Amino acid sequence: MIKVLVTGGAGFIGIALVNKILRESDWSVVVVDKLTYASSFEALAAVDYPSRFAFERADIVDAAGMHRIFAAHRPDTVINLAAESHVDRSIDEPAPFIDTNVRGTGVLLVVSLAYWRSLTGSGRKKFRFHHVSTDEVFGSAGGERSFRETSRFRPSSPYSASKAAADHLVSAWNRTYGLPTIITRSSNNFGPYQIPEKLIPLTITRALQGKSIPVYGNGLQARDWLFVEDHVDALLAVHARGRVGRSYNVASGKEMRNIDVVVAVCGELDRIVTRSTLRPHAKLITHVDDRPGHDARYAISTKRIKDELSWQPRTSFDAALTRTVAWYIDKTDWWQRRLREGAHERRGLGWQSVPVGAHRERS
Repeated sequence: MIKVLVTGGAGFIGIALVNKILRESDWSVVVVDKLTYASSFEALAAVDYPSRFAFERADIVDAAGMHRIFAAHRPDTVINLAAESHVDRSIDEPAPFIDTNVRGTGVLLVVSLAYWRSLTGSGRKKFRFHHVSTDEVFGSAGGERSFRETSRFRPSSPYSASKAAADHLVSAWNRTYGLPTIITRSSNNFGPYQIPEKLIPLTITRALQGKSIPVYGNGLQARDWLFVEDHVDALLAVHARGRVGRSYNVASGKEMRNIDVVVAVCGELDRIVTRSTLRPHAKLITHVDDRPGHDARYAISTKRIKDELSWQPRTSFDAALTRTVAWYIDKTDWWQRRLREGAHERRGLGWQSVPVGAHRERS
């Protein structure tokens, strides 16, 4: 049986990954999470496989704590999802992003290297340090261009810069020390348990409250949208069969403008919440000043993961959106509690409060 240590396992992607591992394999999982506002421990507290699940509340920047956890649980492999991840927050307060994403990754690499060197035989051979990153490290893609794994990093925000730095550290530990590492970089994820500060849950939850839905600038920024369950399928495929020292892009191939995503969410709410007095929900859309350094387009090529690992997304955007909207309607208590506990609905320089129903067009 494989024992995997998942850092950030009580976060949005971590929850989907941990539940899939426990549900569809015989692996055991050790989750390490410091339980910030973006964590949802209750989503893991009632797992159906308690004999294969352990939880450690800890911060990855705590080297002594990480050494203790590795020694106590003796994981066969590591998937690092622990990160501060919201661009707006990084603009307002970059220090936590540097601390967790850069320093924390560095601590994990130091601890993992010492642990890996202590292993022998098959244990040492099967160990992997799998670092989960983002397409934002590449910066804005112009025209029809899609970034490959070997493309140059040009991060625009403190968040993406911190992730780019972490990626470089992971690659350096592989090249300098021989630590068996793999990196995956995904496009924009969405699905259940995502904090209401991200675009799709932000739109859903503000619309359900009858609040204005902020769209930065003209809303023409383009993103690839990946359902979280497809992402975790890719993570497990890469972890099992990916080549050590290699990176893999993960995306859906469904590129949409932000304004079109928001309109699609509003349309789905109109369809599901048929008796709402707020229909059509698109009347709540409000264009606000753009945030600094806002990349116009993200696009990554997934040729490598498709050719080498035969992975491709299985869920259409429309089907995933229907499931996601229905989940937030059903889990009102969950996202309202997240808001009370510090999940701000929108942050970042350029955000303006506006009256409900106000609509200001921008060119």
